[in-house]
Amino acid sequence: MDPVTRLGVVGCGLMGSGIAEVAARSGIDVRVAEATPDALEAGRRRLTASLDRGVRRGKLSEEHRDQALARLSFTHDLSDLADRQFVVEAVAENRDIKTEVLRTLDKAVEDPAAVLATNTSSIPIVDLAVVTERPAQVIGMHFFNPVPVQQLVELIPTLLTSADTVQRTRELAEQLGKQAIQAPDRSGFVVNALLVPYLLSAVRMVESGSAQPEDIDRGMELGCAHPMGPLRLLDLIGLDTAQAVAESMYEEFKEPLYAPPALLRRMVAAGHLGRKSGRGFHTYAT
Repeated sequence: MDPVTRLGVVGCGLMGSGIAEVAARSGIDVRVAEATPDALEAGRRRLTASLDRGVRRGKLSEEHRDQALARLSFTHDLSDLADRQFVVEAVAENRDIKTEVLRTLDKAVEDPAAVLATNTSSIPIVDLAVVTERPAQVIGMHFFNPVPVQQLVELIPTLLTSADTVQRTRELAEQLGKQAIQAPDRSGFVVNALLVPYLLSAVRMVESGSAQPEDIDRGMELGCAHPMGPLRLLDLIGLDTAQAVAESMYEEFKEPLYAPPALLRRMVAAGHLGRKSGRGFHTYAT
């Protein structure tokens, strides 16, 4: 198959901006769509800041940064993605929002063979595929945060996804310098099915007063050689995103280990979302 040369990315938050960055750095023409001009401008600033950070850290030359920026264009109209060969949806982890985006992209993207991928962390892919007229071209493509650093991508085909779509998505992952594993179309896929119960167990330890966040994180970092403790990882993911993932998994399996603890729900309600809000299980400079 010919390499993807025109990629669309819907959403320019932490995940969408990271996907757009690695694609632009890989030589692909990238058009990024956001819902509003303000969100688009914030995403543009996030992308530029990340590329500038790469220059300061010696991971990227100024020439390569400028070339990547030149490959990026921005819009708040999904119809501007009409000529894309492949589109990755990376909007909020909300079934209704993702459903509406996939339905709109299906009508907007002109090439009937173009792939529509979703970066959902937990929603069954077939639920999103069937709202389109091209379910054979819909697949899960789950990146990990931060996208420019993390090497893994989970590929999640549905019962309706064609073999060509799986192969094209795997080849795009390779274009982006990522390593892909294939995961089942069940809530949580491979990584979150193992990771989420562990993270929620750490929350329950805090909730019960068994241990303090600093001690839990230090214990897992020093005792199990984890690069980051579970509560710092939750703060990085975003407590609201973690709650949404857990709720989706609990909805599918009805297993108590997937149920969001009351403490997690209270923190999200209070706006203590982790790094992005400046406060979660730890505090951060904003």
